[in-house]
Amino acid sequence: MAIRQVSRDDFAWVIALGNANQVETGPLDEDRLTRLVEASYLSQVAEPDLGFLITFIPTSRYDSPNFVWFVERMDNFVYVDRIVVAAHARGQGIARRLYEGLFARAEADGYEHVVCEVNSDPPNPISDQFHAALGCTPVGQATLSNGKSVTYLSRALKV
Repeated sequence: MAIRQVSRDDFAWVIALGNANQVETGPLDEDRLTRLVEASYLSQVAEPDLGFLITFIPTSRYDSPNFVWFVERMDNFVYVDRIVVAAHARGQGIARRLYEGLFARAEADGYEHVVCEVNSDPPNPISDQFHAALGCTPVGQATLSNGKSVTYLSRALKV
């Protein structure tokens, strides 16, 4: 498995994979994916068509309510907007490799935290367990305008 920067050639499968998991991550189309990738700090894929990661930093032009929650409370972080692994590839360490690469890059660039949110309603216990194993701890909660509830997580980096 290779991890590399996302390219336009990846868009079709990234959109399909994202939409297959939109309950957790929200809908995705070509225009939205283009805007996300252009504004991102790091957008990567695990090939062949295994998964993807899209992240932002506080100065990114992005207005997700979850991202804004962190911007209003923290200064020096990388926000994981979405990380998705294909169903047939789960349990193979792909998400962990994407995260570990992000941790290393963010730490090298001087960021203090990697942050994200996980749905608490509807619940996502597999994601809760995975993020806890990575050392992520809860730092807040919110109920969004769409009725979803989320738990905000943070992992401190060794800067």
